[in-house]
Amino acid sequence: MEAFLVSTGIVALAEIGDKTQLLAFILAARFRKPVPIILGILVATLTNHFLAGMLGSWITILLGPETLRWVLGVSFIAMALWTLVPDEFEEKDANLARFGVFGTTLIAFFFAEMGDKTQVATVALAAQYRTVIEVVAGTTFGMMLSNVPAVLLGDRVAARMPARAVHGVAAAIFAVLGIATLLGAGERIGF
Repeated sequence: MEAFLVSTGIVALAEIGDKTQLLAFILAARFRKPVPIILGILVATLTNHFLAGMLGSWITILLGPETLRWVLGVSFIAMALWTLVPDEFEEKDANLARFGVFGTTLIAFFFAEMGDKTQVATVALAAQYRTVIEVVAGTTFGMMLSNVPAVLLGDRVAARMPARAVHGVAAAIFAVLGIATLLGAGERIGF
């Protein structure tokens, strides 16, 4: 349950103001059909984060416990710093209308998530907790917590959300996870 809750919290916070949340706003404004957009986000996120979770699981097989602890600790600290860097979104990322609302959302979100903070976090969390299903469920739920309101409420939510403060909280959580991992916190879960 810890893996699910931590994964949900980190991704929900990290997603505020992220390029995929900006993509959700743009798709909602362009198509005005929330159900296929939300379903496209869900399927894209499940697919992308499952692949990321499997990569994280595979990494635990390749690396010894001590090396893994250092890689994960440094990765979480790097994620903390990366979270503080604002994302930029290019309009061409949402320009796939020929695939319909669901298809456009699915393709745009899947590719926008490639190498994104939340995908990298999913890899690290799956390696940290060694439970792909709980981590992917948590990261997907976190994505939906951030993006469904973006689709349903659009600019009204964005204008009231203190993105800089939220990013600061997410960065602090990543930093705490990184420091705790470097100090050996992961040993209790099997490192």
